Amino acid sequence: MFESLTREFRWRGRTVRWDRAGSGPAVVFLHGTPWSSQLWAPIAATLAGQFTVYLWDMPGYGASSKDASHPVDLGVQGELFAALLEHWGVERPHVVAHDFGGAVALRARLHHGAEYQSLCLVDVVALSPWGSPFFRLVKENVAVFEQLPPDVHRGALEAYIGGASHRGLRPDDLSVLAEPWLDATGQAAFYRQIAEADERFTEDVEPHYGDIDEPVHIIWGTEDSWIPSDRAQRLGELIPHASVVLIEEAGHLIQLDAPAALAAELGRWLSRVDR
Repeated sequence: MFESLTREFRWRGRTVRWDRAGSGPAVVFLHGTPWSSQLWAPIAATLAGQFTVYLWDMPGYGASSKDASHPVDLGVQGELFAALLEHWGVERPHVVAHDFGGAVALRARLHHGAEYQSLCLVDVVALSPWGSPFFRLVKENVAVFEQLPPDVHRGALEAYIGGASHRGLRPDDLSVLAEPWLDATGQAAFYRQIAEADERFTEDVEPHYGDIDEPVHIIWGTEDSWIPSDRAQRLGELIPHASVVLIEEAGHLIQLDAPAALAAELGRWLSRVDR
Protein backbone atom coordinates (compact mmCIF):
# COMPACT_ATOMS: atom_id res chain seq x y z
CA MET A 1 0.00 0.00 0.00
CA PHE A 2 1.27 3.48 -0.96
CA GLU A 3 4.37 2.18 -2.75
CA SER A 4 3.61 4.97 -5.22
CA LEU A 5 1.02 7.71 -5.61
CA THR A 6 -1.19 6.75 -8.53
CA ARG A 7 -3.54 9.74 -8.90
CA GLU A 8 -3.00 13.30 -10.11
CA PHE A 9 -4.45 16.73 -9.45
CA ARG A 10 -3.60 19.61 -11.79
CA TRP A 11 -3.43 23.09 -10.29
CA ARG A 12 -2.05 26.19 -12.01
CA GLY A 13 0.30 24.17 -14.17
CA ARG A 14 1.47 21.95 -11.33
CA THR A 15 0.91 18.23 -11.06
CA VAL A 16 0.16 16.95 -7.57
CA ARG A 17 0.51 13.21 -7.04
CA TRP A 18 -1.80 11.69 -4.43
CA ASP A 19 -3.58 8.54 -3.37
CA ARG A 20 -6.04 7.25 -0.81
CA ALA A 21 -6.84 3.94 0.86
CA GLY A 22 -9.20 2.47 3.42
CA SER A 23 -12.72 3.42 4.41
CA GLY A 24 -14.34 5.53 7.07
CA PRO A 25 -13.80 9.15 8.13
CA ALA A 26 -11.15 11.06 6.17
CA VAL A 27 -7.65 11.56 7.57
CA VAL A 28 -5.28 13.68 5.48
CA PHE A 29 -1.51 13.63 6.08
CA LEU A 30 0.81 16.52 5.24
CA HIS A 31 4.56 16.08 4.96
CA GLY A 32 7.23 18.71 5.47
CA THR A 33 10.65 19.49 4.05
CA PRO A 34 12.73 17.87 2.69
CA TRP A 35 10.40 14.91 3.01
CA SER A 36 7.54 13.46 1.00
CA SER A 37 4.37 11.51 1.71
CA GLN A 38 6.47 8.34 2.01
CA LEU A 39 7.42 9.40 5.53
CA TRP A 40 3.77 8.99 6.55
CA ALA A 41 3.00 5.92 4.43
CA PRO A 42 3.49 3.18 7.07
CA ILE A 43 1.35 4.97 9.66
CA ALA A 44 -1.29 5.83 7.06
CA ALA A 45 -1.43 2.18 6.03
CA THR A 46 -1.99 1.16 9.65
CA LEU A 47 -4.87 3.62 10.06
CA ALA A 48 -6.50 2.61 6.76
CA GLY A 49 -8.36 -0.12 8.61
CA GLN A 50 -10.47 2.51 10.37
CA PHE A 51 -10.21 5.61 8.19
CA THR A 52 -9.99 6.76 4.58
CA VAL A 53 -6.41 8.00 4.54
CA TYR A 54 -5.07 10.50 2.01
CA LEU A 55 -1.41 11.01 1.12
CA TRP A 56 -0.07 13.62 -1.29
CA ASP A 57 3.23 15.16 -2.32
CA MET A 58 3.37 18.93 -2.41
CA PRO A 59 4.59 20.50 -5.67
CA GLY A 60 8.37 20.59 -5.57
CA TYR A 61 8.51 17.41 -3.49
CA GLY A 62 8.44 13.65 -3.91
CA ALA A 63 6.61 12.49 -7.03
CA SER A 64 4.87 15.81 -7.76
CA SER A 65 6.08 18.28 -10.38
CA LYS A 66 9.26 20.26 -9.78
CA ASP A 67 9.05 22.93 -12.48
CA ALA A 68 11.62 25.62 -11.71
CA SER A 69 9.19 28.36 -12.76
CA HIS A 70 6.62 27.42 -10.10
CA PRO A 71 6.99 28.93 -6.61
CA VAL A 72 6.85 26.33 -3.83
CA ASP A 73 6.65 28.63 -0.80
CA LEU A 74 4.30 28.12 2.15
CA GLY A 75 1.83 30.64 0.76
CA VAL A 76 1.38 28.66 -2.44
CA GLN A 77 1.20 25.33 -0.62
CA GLY A 78 -1.50 26.54 1.78
CA GLU A 79 -3.68 27.81 -1.06
CA LEU A 80 -3.15 24.60 -3.01
CA PHE A 81 -4.07 22.40 -0.04
CA ALA A 82 -7.43 24.15 0.31
CA ALA A 83 -8.03 23.61 -3.42
CA LEU A 84 -7.00 19.95 -3.14
CA LEU A 85 -9.54 19.31 -0.36
CA GLU A 86 -12.21 20.85 -2.55
CA HIS A 87 -11.11 18.67 -5.49
CA TRP A 88 -11.39 15.57 -3.32
CA GLY A 89 -14.79 16.63 -2.06
CA VAL A 90 -13.57 16.06 1.48
CA GLU A 91 -15.38 18.19 4.04
CA ARG A 92 -13.95 18.64 7.53
CA PRO A 93 -11.30 15.89 7.49
CA HIS A 94 -9.00 15.03 10.33
CA VAL A 95 -5.64 16.58 9.40
CA VAL A 96 -2.26 15.33 10.59
CA ALA A 97 0.69 17.57 9.66
CA HIS A 98 4.44 17.34 10.19
CA ASP A 99 7.19 19.95 9.92
CA PHE A 100 6.23 22.74 7.47
CA GLY A 101 3.11 20.76 6.61
CA GLY A 102 1.88 22.28 9.86
CA ALA A 103 2.26 25.78 8.46
CA VAL A 104 0.54 24.66 5.24
CA ALA A 105 -2.43 23.25 7.16
CA LEU A 106 -2.65 26.32 9.38
CA ARG A 107 -2.55 28.71 6.43
CA ALA A 108 -5.22 26.71 4.55
CA ARG A 109 -7.40 26.82 7.66
CA LEU A 110 -6.91 30.47 8.60
CA HIS A 111 -6.42 32.13 5.18
CA HIS A 112 -8.14 29.93 2.61
CA GLY A 113 -11.35 28.71 4.20
CA ALA A 114 -10.43 25.05 4.81
CA GLU A 115 -12.36 23.40 7.66
CA TYR A 116 -11.12 20.48 9.75
CA GLN A 117 -12.76 18.00 12.07
CA SER A 118 -9.53 17.98 14.06
CA LEU A 119 -5.93 19.05 13.62
CA CYS A 120 -2.87 17.17 14.86
CA LEU A 121 0.44 19.04 14.66
CA VAL A 122 3.60 16.92 14.82
CA ASP A 123 6.94 18.73 15.31
CA VAL A 124 5.66 21.55 13.12
CA VAL A 125 6.93 24.79 11.65
CA ALA A 126 4.49 27.27 13.17
CA LEU A 127 6.41 29.76 15.31
CA SER A 128 9.17 32.17 14.31
CA PRO A 129 12.10 31.98 14.22
CA TRP A 130 12.66 28.74 12.32
CA GLY A 131 15.29 27.35 9.98
CA SER A 132 18.55 25.60 10.82
CA PRO A 133 22.03 27.08 10.25
CA PHE A 134 22.18 24.96 7.08
CA PHE A 135 18.89 26.49 5.93
CA ARG A 136 20.28 29.98 6.39
CA LEU A 137 23.55 29.11 4.66
CA VAL A 138 21.69 27.79 1.62
CA LYS A 139 19.38 30.81 1.44
CA GLU A 140 22.42 33.08 1.31
CA ASN A 141 24.30 30.98 -1.29
CA VAL A 142 21.64 29.12 -3.26
CA ALA A 143 23.32 29.62 -6.65
CA VAL A 144 26.48 27.96 -5.32
CA PHE A 145 24.65 24.98 -3.83
CA GLU A 146 22.69 24.38 -7.02
CA GLN A 147 26.01 23.83 -8.82
CA LEU A 148 27.53 21.35 -6.37
CA PRO A 149 28.88 18.19 -8.01
CA PRO A 150 26.40 15.32 -7.55
CA ASP A 151 28.57 13.40 -5.06
CA VAL A 152 29.14 16.49 -2.93
CA HIS A 153 25.42 17.29 -3.04
CA ARG A 154 24.60 13.74 -1.98
CA GLY A 155 26.95 14.00 0.99
CA ALA A 156 25.50 17.33 2.13
CA LEU A 157 21.95 16.11 1.62
CA GLU A 158 22.42 12.85 3.51
CA ALA A 159 24.18 14.60 6.40
CA TYR A 160 21.35 17.13 6.61
CA ILE A 161 18.61 14.49 6.54
CA GLY A 162 20.47 12.27 9.00
CA GLY A 163 20.66 15.12 11.49
CA ALA A 164 16.87 15.12 11.83
CA SER A 165 16.91 11.69 13.50
CA HIS A 166 17.80 11.20 17.15
CA ARG A 167 18.33 7.44 16.93
CA GLY A 168 20.05 7.38 13.53
CA LEU A 169 18.61 6.33 10.20
CA ARG A 170 18.80 2.90 8.66
CA PRO A 171 20.44 2.98 5.21
CA ASP A 172 17.19 2.06 3.44
CA ASP A 173 15.26 4.83 5.22
CA LEU A 174 17.96 7.36 4.33
CA SER A 175 17.82 6.20 0.71
CA VAL A 176 14.03 6.67 0.50
CA LEU A 177 14.23 10.17 1.96
CA ALA A 178 17.16 11.29 -0.20
CA GLU A 179 16.20 9.72 -3.53
CA PRO A 180 13.80 12.44 -4.81
CA TRP A 181 16.56 15.05 -4.50
CA LEU A 182 19.47 13.25 -6.15
CA ASP A 183 19.01 13.79 -9.91
CA ALA A 184 19.60 17.17 -11.55
CA THR A 185 15.94 18.21 -11.26
CA GLY A 186 15.76 17.09 -7.65
CA GLN A 187 18.99 18.84 -6.68
CA ALA A 188 17.76 22.16 -8.06
CA ALA A 189 14.35 21.68 -6.42
CA PHE A 190 15.95 20.86 -3.06
CA TYR A 191 17.86 24.14 -2.87
CA ARG A 192 15.03 26.13 -4.44
CA GLN A 193 12.51 25.16 -1.75
CA ILE A 194 14.96 26.25 0.94
CA ALA A 195 15.61 29.53 -0.85
CA GLU A 196 11.86 30.24 -0.93
CA ALA A 197 11.29 29.49 2.74
CA ASP A 198 10.24 32.70 4.49
CA GLU A 199 9.16 33.31 8.08
CA ARG A 200 6.58 35.86 6.96
CA PHE A 201 4.31 32.95 6.02
CA THR A 202 4.09 31.87 9.65
CA GLU A 203 4.27 35.35 11.13
CA ASP A 204 1.08 36.47 9.39
CA VAL A 205 -0.97 33.52 10.70
CA GLU A 206 0.56 33.26 14.17
CA PRO A 207 -1.66 36.02 15.66
CA HIS A 208 -4.75 34.02 14.60
CA TYR A 209 -3.96 30.68 16.24
CA GLY A 210 -6.40 31.50 19.02
CA ASP A 211 -9.21 31.57 16.42
CA ILE A 212 -8.91 27.82 15.79
CA ASP A 213 -11.91 26.18 17.44
CA GLU A 214 -11.68 22.53 16.35
CA PRO A 215 -9.85 19.99 18.56
CA VAL A 216 -6.07 20.38 18.27
CA HIS A 217 -3.43 17.93 19.45
CA ILE A 218 0.30 18.73 19.46
CA ILE A 219 2.85 15.90 19.40
CA TRP A 220 6.59 16.53 19.69
CA GLY A 221 9.79 14.52 20.02
CA THR A 222 11.71 15.45 23.15
CA GLU A 223 15.02 15.26 21.25
CA ASP A 224 14.03 17.32 18.21
CA SER A 225 17.18 19.27 17.36
CA TRP A 226 15.58 21.05 14.38
CA ILE A 227 12.58 22.50 16.23
CA PRO A 228 13.11 22.14 19.99
CA SER A 229 10.30 20.69 22.07
CA ASP A 230 9.72 23.92 24.01
CA ARG A 231 7.86 25.07 20.88
CA ALA A 232 5.17 22.49 21.67
CA GLN A 233 4.28 24.24 24.91
CA ARG A 234 4.45 27.69 23.31
CA LEU A 235 2.15 26.60 20.51
CA GLY A 236 -0.21 25.02 23.02
CA GLU A 237 -0.47 28.34 24.82
CA LEU A 238 -1.42 30.12 21.59
CA ILE A 239 -4.13 27.52 20.86
CA PRO A 240 -5.61 27.51 24.38
CA HIS A 241 -7.70 24.34 24.07
CA ALA A 242 -4.89 22.28 22.48
CA SER A 243 -3.50 19.17 24.16
CA VAL A 244 0.25 18.49 24.14
CA VAL A 245 2.11 15.17 24.27
CA LEU A 246 5.88 14.73 24.19
CA ILE A 247 7.37 11.46 22.92
CA GLU A 248 10.62 10.42 24.57
CA GLU A 249 13.76 9.53 22.63
CA ALA A 250 12.40 10.93 19.37
CA GLY A 251 13.91 13.62 17.20
CA HIS A 252 12.40 15.62 14.35
CA LEU A 253 11.96 12.47 12.29
CA ILE A 254 9.59 11.11 14.91
CA GLN A 255 7.98 8.79 12.32
CA LEU A 256 11.25 6.84 12.15
CA ASP A 257 12.62 7.39 15.66
CA ALA A 258 9.45 6.30 17.50
CA PRO A 259 7.00 4.86 14.95
CA ALA A 260 5.10 2.64 17.40
CA ALA A 261 4.67 5.41 19.97
CA LEU A 262 3.58 7.91 17.32
CA ALA A 263 1.11 5.48 15.71
CA ALA A 264 -0.37 4.64 19.10
CA GLU A 265 -0.75 8.32 20.02
CA LEU A 266 -2.36 9.16 16.69
CA GLY A 267 -4.71 6.20 17.05
CA ARG A 268 -5.77 7.33 20.52
CA TRP A 269 -6.28 10.90 19.35
CA LEU A 270 -8.28 10.04 16.26
CA SER A 271 -10.46 7.56 18.14
CA ARG A 272 -11.26 10.21 20.70
CA VAL A 273 -12.12 13.05 18.31
CA ASP A 274 -13.98 10.89 15.80
CA ARG A 275 -16.77 9.94 18.15
